[in-house]
Amino acid sequence: MIPTEQLIEAKKIRDVFPLENTTHLGGTCDGRRYRTVFGGSSLEQSYGMLRQFLSEEGYEDLPLPADATALKLFKHPPGRRAIKLFEEYGYVHYPIKIFFHPHLSKEHTLILYIYDENTADSLLCFHDRLPKSQ
Repeated sequence: MIPTEQLIEAKKIRDVFPLENTTHLGGTCDGRRYRTVFGGSSLEQSYGMLRQFLSEEGYEDLPLPADATALKLFKHPPGRRAIKLFEEYGYVHYPIKIFFHPHLSKEHTLILYIYDENTADSLLCFHDRLPKSQ
């Protein structure tokens, strides 16, 4: 049995956001936004992993699509890729964004962004409305 003083208390991302320029649980953080990727053998498996991750990291209260079929409804419509220049498609609900991988060879891969709710101008950062630094 491991003595209590040797146990490391697991910190949830929502409680203790990763520091700038660090990696955490396989993802990277720029100080305001954490990014990680989930790639399973199917979209259902990838989405299941993503939902489990969000639950374990303190985001269990966020409204999410019920399943991968519902998540697909947020995907860019087929045949209109030429129009898509800058806008990404996926599920967006503050403080998370779930995007589909842009390469068709990775159609079961999901990209998750989590924004730090405790920073100044968090909503502006989430909606990409922060002025560009000089």
